[in-house]
Amino acid sequence: MIASIDDVVKRIRDLPSLSTVVVELLSTMDQEDIDVHVLGGKIALDQSLTAKTLRLANSSFYGMSSKVTTIHQAISVLGFHSIRTLVTACAVTGSFPPDASGGINLQAFWRHSVATAVCAKLLAVHLKLNADTAFTAGLLHDIGTLVLATRFPAEYSAMLAYRKEHDCYIIEAERAVIGVDHAMAGAALAAYWKFPAAMQESVASHHHLDAAGTPTLPLLIHAANVFAHALDLSGEEDDLVPPLSQALWMSLALSEADCAKLFRDAESTFVDMCKILVS
Repeated sequence: MIASIDDVVKRIRDLPSLSTVVVELLSTMDQEDIDVHVLGGKIALDQSLTAKTLRLANSSFYGMSSKVTTIHQAISVLGFHSIRTLVTACAVTGSFPPDASGGINLQAFWRHSVATAVCAKLLAVHLKLNADTAFTAGLLHDIGTLVLATRFPAEYSAMLAYRKEHDCYIIEAERAVIGVDHAMAGAALAAYWKFPAAMQESVASHHHLDAAGTPTLPLLIHAANVFAHALDLSGEEDDLVPPLSQALWMSLALSEADCAKLFRDAESTFVDMCKILVS
């Protein structure tokens, strides 16, 4: 069992830091007065991010009539908010090896992450919160899982066996076997990578909120995670739906028709986004 969160923090330092431009992009999530030209220029200076973003911009999902060849062209065609989300997603997913150990099903992991991001964006529109921030926070809410699976592979593998034997929530198995759950590990990584405060809190509290009330980003991500599990889009046979408190449900103020539309829109958007973000 891991002695403390300090052990997680020590191993997080083995991961590469997010580039300065990605940290800057994250910090602009809730800003209105953004110099798009300057930020676009900074993205263009990072060859790796540029190559990945242009590949995504030219994917069949966007149906461009002509090839997009520069970041500034991509921004003019797709919009800065879309490009910022794509760049951030590329940077974070690229920080973890595709052959991650620990027995994690990376395909299922990213499918659930995309489903949560899509639900978060749709909920944000309903709750009048920033939809781009919500999407990014939803996409990254489970990054602690990648920390545990890649930094503590033996312990993570033992945790999966425990979960299968006891048929419990994965967060319960993590606490029982590893001693630190993925929300705690994710919060440590979000702080190390200097995520905005609201996104750090969203990662830390997506399985537990002390109170409901006025809709906030953490509350929204908590709900989006539950909805994504309920839609069962990860492809995992043993996926369990976390509980959603009555108080939080009341804060969402969703009618039956609202829920039906959200689920319908989430399922259709999910298919399109997976084509872009999940290989």
